Amino acid sequence: MFDSKARLEALNFPSIDAMIRAYADEAVLVARQQHRTLLDYSPASVAALERIVDGQAAVDLDFQSRLWGSYFGEVLRRRWNGIWLLAAYPGNHESSGQVSGGPSEPVIPTLDVAGSRLWPTMKVYRRLTLGAAENLSTFYNLVEKRLSTTASRPN
Repeated sequence: MFDSKARLEALNFPSIDAMIRAYADEAVLVARQQHRTLLDYSPASVAALERIVDGQAAVDLDFQSRLWGSYFGEVLRRRWNGIWLLAAYPGNHESSGQVSGGPSEPVIPTLDVAGSRLWPTMKVYRRLTLGAAENLSTFYNLVEKRLSTTASRPN
């Protein structure tokens, strides 16, 4: 997995979308090569992702959160036609919803789906650090239920 880290961190991405997609594609590769698990961007693959993350040691949390969180976010984005952007995580700043991106307001990859904002990398971080109470499949099902009433699904 750490070969992946060196390879990805050496790249310059033209956009947040390109970065997330590269990390997500790398997660698919790592899952197949190191965990013998197929991740195919389907909603059903979230259960397989949960099993992978459940077995991970809390080592290099930043990279693991980006790797697995990018994949998790891409499953959601593809399902609900979301867009990636950079935004401050709630509670980390005081603003009126506008992100200045200044040094006092750190921003992280954020998925916007029909006006709802999700932070998949933070969810994975919480799963890695807080354990099974932060189950990714359970969270996905909650998001699915909420978005099914507010967002239109892709064709």
